[in-house]
Amino acid sequence: MHFLLALLPFVTSAAFCQNIVLTNDDGWAVAQIRAQNNALIAAGFNVILSAPAENESGTGSKTAIPTTLNQSCEFQTCPTGSPAEGSDPNNPRINYVNAFPVDAVRFGIQTLSPQFFGSAPEFVVSGPNVGTNLGTVVLNSGTVGAACEAAKEGIPSTAFSATSNSQSSFTTLTTDPTSSASEAAVIYAQLATSFTQALLASPARPILPANITLNVNLPSTTGCSSASDFQFILTRNIGNSADTDVTTCGTDHLPDEDTVVTGPGCNIAVSVISALTKTDVDATTQGAVLDRLSDFLSCLS
Repeated sequence: MHFLLALLPFVTSAAFCQNIVLTNDDGWAVAQIRAQNNALIAAGFNVILSAPAENESGTGSKTAIPTTLNQSCEFQTCPTGSPAEGSDPNNPRINYVNAFPVDAVRFGIQTLSPQFFGSAPEFVVSGPNVGTNLGTVVLNSGTVGAACEAAKEGIPSTAFSATSNSQSSFTTLTTDPTSSASEAAVIYAQLATSFTQALLASPARPILPANITLNVNLPSTTGCSSASDFQFILTRNIGNSADTDVTTCGTDHLPDEDTVVTGPGCNIAVSVISALTKTDVDATTQGAVLDRLSDFLSCLS
């Protein structure tokens, strides 16, 4: 199996879903979510960004009633005393919620989408997260928690997480575009957009089985300086030789995502997990995703 990453930006018209809510757990003003917002819009998607006002990493599926800010938003992007939910003064489609990632994605789905789309969104992109979410880390990840919340509300979703520890402001994308952090943010955004295009390209429904989400982890850009260097590999969240997975690449045992992402090469892990338990799913459910992405996924060398 193989994918033609370079061609995907030119086949946007084949995507049958256009309305996307974008969220994360690192906050509405980090470089990675703004680069992702830019990339999705450039690819022709209709996007609403709804993310926490502050860095809420590690909050899993926690939820709370949003409250007035008792401090400024991250990177001083809104002042103390700002309302519980607010938007960029120049762009009402870029929104913060002063609560957890689950609350931010709910606001995007339940409040902003009817306002801007006239309906629920067709898809939710969560991330790319600053740092990977591999193995049992998914249980505590707010980025994964937001994607799971979307799936539980009936909206197909994917959580993207990247091997980058740069919690930098979105302003660095323009003030320091050649920095390693800015360049990585742009590459990760391109990759997540290409994956989203591939997943949404088919008119077949459902896009994903009910109550599941995809956990996609991207490796370091060190040694992988272009989006075309990467390949996507179907994986398990946690390796288990006793379980029988969907048969692909000549085996019915998928590699675990940690091995794929931290190993040699520019390999991206794609795991199918339950939105209810945040654990691996059965071979039949994995197969539904494999069928949809068969021309896009590759085999691990």
